Amino acid sequence: MNNKIKVARLSIYSNTTLIVLKLIVGLISGSVSIISEAIHSTMDLLAAIIAFFSVRASDKPADEDHPYGHGKYENVSGVTEALLIFIAAIWIIVESIKKLLHPEPVESIGIGFIVMFVSAFVNHLVSKKLYTVAKQEDSIALEADALHLKADVFTSLGVGGGLLLIWATKLNFLDPVVAILVAIFILKEAYHLLISAFSPLLDVKLSEGEIKIITEQINKHKAIYCDYHNLRTRKSGKTKYVDLHLVFPENMTVKVAHTLCDVIENDIETLLKNTEILIHLESCTKTCIECNLYDNSHCIVHDKSNH
Repeated sequence: MNNKIKVARLSIYSNTTLIVLKLIVGLISGSVSIISEAIHSTMDLLAAIIAFFSVRASDKPADEDHPYGHGKYENVSGVTEALLIFIAAIWIIVESIKKLLHPEPVESIGIGFIVMFVSAFVNHLVSKKLYTVAKQEDSIALEADALHLKADVFTSLGVGGGLLLIWATKLNFLDPVVAILVAIFILKEAYHLLISAFSPLLDVKLSEGEIKIITEQINKHKAIYCDYHNLRTRKSGKTKYVDLHLVFPENMTVKVAHTLCDVIENDIETLLKNTEILIHLESCTKTCIECNLYDNSHCIVHDKSNH
């Protein structure tokens, strides 16, 4: 069992335990903010289950029907998780408004306070572990799951603080107010997750930082080739795809040109893990002194203005 699957399973176990605790305390106390947290954790559990199955599917090797692999399972997972969060947040807001219109006293505040802070502590540990593995494996599904739990840390602390305030002030209307604030925070989380997960499904280019790394590695060897163009990038799951056209002097041998392509590919892959690169070789079609003087061992092409 690989590290991604192990940590995804850990998330399932922790979320299940916290849901049971929150539901029990929420029903005993009658606190809509605690119940909203139980719902939030339920969404986290669904997200963890989706992440678990998506990371298993995304690790399958490429096959005849999926020549580019199965990486986008993780992106589909992230989009699904974001939509689930939206639904949960809207439900919390609706129930909180009902509670504001028909306020009820909150009972067993002490137990609720303890459960919220235990929940925050557990989710902090699990989310930290998820983030670590997500960065190591470049997994959008695990990153989404970690984001859920990180949000749960803040919302649990918010609910716990709200319960403490209710105990001190006896103002029970603060309970649904805190729940609405929790829901707004969740909506913000869902929006950022949706953008992050959905973009690769549309083959959006890699980040500017990643493209800068790629162009820097290509430009390191500009004394050998004439030009490059049609640089395209995209991402599927954890795998980054790069393709470009590289123009060489007309009398350069294929062997030398191919060797340079290997060097460029290795340079990029060393700095950007999980990157697949395709370079199309082109011969310079312009007539210029530099190309005619190329001796296959040292390129003297410095001025690209003639190409």
